[in-house]
This record gives sequence, structure tokens and C-alpha cells, in this order.
Amino acid sequence: MLKFIHAADFHLDSAFAALPPEKAAERRREQRELPGRLAEAVRTWGAELVLLSGDLFDAKPYPETVEAAKAALAEMAVPVFLAPGNHDFYGPDSPYAGDWPGNVHIFRTSRMESVPLPELGITVHGAAFLAPTQEEGLLRGFTAPEDGTVHIGVLHGELGETSVYDPVSREDIAASGLAYLALGHVHKRTEPLRFGRTTAAWPGCPEGRGFDELGEKGFYAGVLQDGQLTLRFVPLGRHRYWILPVDITGRDAAEAAAAALPAGAEGDLCRILLRGESSGVDEKALMQRLAGRCAWLELRDETTLPQDLWQRAEEDSLRGLFLRRLRGQLETAETEAERETIRQAARFGLAALEGRDLS
Repeated sequence: MLKFIHAADFHLDSAFAALPPEKAAERRREQRELPGRLAEAVRTWGAELVLLSGDLFDAKPYPETVEAAKAALAEMAVPVFLAPGNHDFYGPDSPYAGDWPGNVHIFRTSRMESVPLPELGITVHGAAFLAPTQEEGLLRGFTAPEDGTVHIGVLHGELGETSVYDPVSREDIAASGLAYLALGHVHKRTEPLRFGRTTAAWPGCPEGRGFDELGEKGFYAGVLQDGQLTLRFVPLGRHRYWILPVDITGRDAAEAAAAALPAGAEGDLCRILLRGESSGVDEKALMQRLAGRCAWLELRDETTLPQDLWQRAEEDSLRGLFLRRLRGQLETAETEAERETIRQAARFGLAALEGRDLS
């Protein structure tokens, strides 16, 4: 039986450009802890092999980040195989050009290299990006020998034949003779895919870096026994990103938003999309009421004016006069963008007339 861990796309030292500078720096510091958290998982689970499928670093990392990663991989104390990807491609200025712990094997050529591990009864095969793109499929033309050992591949790439990031075709995977192909580059986890006798999978990134990388993130824990492969997804990240649509029609906005937050969201980054009908949302008050419910909170007011709002336009009041003017403009508006501007004007105008704050 062989127990292994497959992870990819840490992107250490990401910019986190969407966050304020202080928050971005905090996220980078926390992100540097991910390899150490993976090392703890290796010890806890008793893994005998670690496969890292590229983009461990995001572009040019800080020296202290590289040293922290080296220390974490050395701490794993089992063979670690790393296939550089498009963000951390191998070259003379690459962090992989220096000395690395003895248990870490870094693939440094764009040709499939084979490393036998007779003590585990396996051979690990892999190759590296040598530039930000890799138009020729690294797996193309490769077939593992039928020599009685188990063959495992580790590559950075994506499924298809037109990608410039190591196109991996279904036919190449099926012809590879690999028991498992550990892939990286795709940040959304895939379920294990079967091509011929080969299982392939992308574990996704171990922690989201923005609102395009949502939900639970982590790695795959695999077991190979008697020719059978099982994979189990294991969460790793400390923070999750969520986009949460919330209908506040006829509801208290803060209560509706709080009810939509996932359990244990105190460390998460959440974007709440307020939808439904509303004559105006006091975003400042809403942020205050939700303070502490998550680590980072964004609110987006996508509500529309209540259907009966324009009925108040018939009032003999300043409010009625204001609404009649806007209703006339709404009826003649030619584009949805113009109509949305008029609706926003109605929200803010009514808030001003009624003494409410929407800033």
C-alpha cells in the first residue's frame, strides 16, 4: 500500500491586489504557512510521498518565502516531487536553481524524466515549464514501461489540445501507462477522471486568493493498494472566499445577510450581493451590524425599487414631486444602464428626503 499527497498551485507571495495593502501583506504572511500546514498533514496521515504539480510560487518570490518553503518540504521527511509550472518555471533565475533539501526532487527539463523509488515499488515521472508558456504537451509521446512497478506522473497543465500551458490530451493520458497523473494549473478541484487505465486529477489551489476561487480548498490524499486507487479531498486553507446572494425583499437586511453566512465564516472573506426589492439599504449600518462575522466583508446593493414605490409618486408632497420627475425619466430611458442610474437616484433621493444614510 502507498499513501501519498497531491497538492498544487500554492502561488506563494501572490499580490492580493484587490485587498488594501495592509490586508494583502497579512494574507501573504498567512499564505507562507501553507507548506508547513501540508507538512503537518503528511505527518498526521502517514503519507510516504508528496506530489506538487507546479506554481508553488507566484512569479518572483521573496527570499524568506523560498526558505520557508524549503524548510517545510524538508520537514516532510518523505520523497517530494515538484514539477515547475507557468508561474514558477525553471530557469537560471528560478528559486529552484539553488540548493534544495535532499528529499526534494525538482524536475528541471521539458522532457519527461523518470525517478525510480524501489523502496516504495514505484517510479515517478515528470517535467518542467522552462518559460511562462508551454505549447508542446509535455506528456505527448510518453509511455511508462511495463516493468512490474507502479508508475506515477506529476505535471502542470490543462486538459485539451489548444492550450499554451502544457496541453494534455485524453489520448496522451490513456497511452501514458501511468496509474495516476497528478496535475496542476486548474485552480478549481476536479473529481478524479479516468482515461484508459490512468486516473488523473487536479486538486485545485490549497487556499483561495480572491472571489474567483470560492469555497473549500485543499489537497488530495491518495491510496494505491493492489492496483486500486482512491482519492480523498482534504481541506487545508485557513480562509475561504464566498459570494453570497441574499434576497432582502420584506426582510431585515442584516438578519437576512447574517443568516446567509456559512458556518465558521469568522476567518473567511465574504461578498454579499443584496438582491430583491428595497427602497434603500443603509450600508454603513449594515456593515456595523455584521462586524466580526467574517474576516473581510464586501456589500453590493443589487436591489431594485419596490413595485409599489411609484404609487407614492401621486402624493401631494415634495417626495411625490421627486418621484414623478424620476418616473417620467424612467419611462423614456433607452438603456438598462440609464434606468439603473435613475433607480439609484431614487434610492439616494428618498434616503435624503427621509433622513436615512446610504453612504
